[in-house]
Amino acid sequence: MYIPFLPDDIPALIAIAKEAGKAILKVYHTDMDEWHILQKSDASPLTVADTLSHRIISEGLTNLFPAIPVLSEEGRDIPYAQRKDWECYWCVDPLDGTKEFISRNGEFTVNIALIIGNAPVFGLIYVPVTDTVYYGLNDHGSFQIVGSGEARNIQARTSEPPVAVGSKSHKTAAESTFLASRGIQQVVSIGSSLKFCLIAEGKAQVYYRHGPTMEWDTAAGHAIAVNSGARMTNADGSAFTYNKVNLVNGSFICSVLTGE
Repeated sequence: MYIPFLPDDIPALIAIAKEAGKAILKVYHTDMDEWHILQKSDASPLTVADTLSHRIISEGLTNLFPAIPVLSEEGRDIPYAQRKDWECYWCVDPLDGTKEFISRNGEFTVNIALIIGNAPVFGLIYVPVTDTVYYGLNDHGSFQIVGSGEARNIQARTSEPPVAVGSKSHKTAAESTFLASRGIQQVVSIGSSLKFCLIAEGKAQVYYRHGPTMEWDTAAGHAIAVNSGARMTNADGSAFTYNKVNLVNGSFICSVLTGE
């Protein structure tokens, strides 16, 4: 599959994510009165940090790759009639985990993914509070960079007993039932796309999400998890695809389990 950038472009993409993270942290360390918290149409929160990060990432990606369109959470109003003919595009969540940002637990991320043929082929997740980068690229694997250190290959791996990872903000009874049906008792709760990172690092083996997410919530983590050796499917086992008419995702499973 042709990917319209080279591994040598990854440092420039990391730089964009880090610039956005720097802007986010500048807001994060101010008084909440300066955050200008609003409520979006789906009742999720929006802060000035989301807006700043969106602007930095959109401008950075457009400058680097002017031919590739950008679909961002904070610029989501692009009709399907326009999107349906995109061969590839950037799928961006400028601040994933705004609730975690507001609660100041540090578990929020910057997510950038490249979608080709309705599937993510590259994903980058940046954790501003810990200055940690995760990225995955088709046919190259997945990697973690802490601070100014070197890229370290990470791999999903099985464990007995398996560990599940779940949302800190969106737990459901259906998820508990699903895990119990598979005899999974240990569950780690963490915010934002960090759940995919735990799968990719081998620290958890299954992430089941019941209920809606958006494509930008999952795209970067999907690429990182799959390129580390995990699987990502809809709850019924069918392919988990992108650039749908409706950008809302259904239930999904990201896992690396014995017997798969």
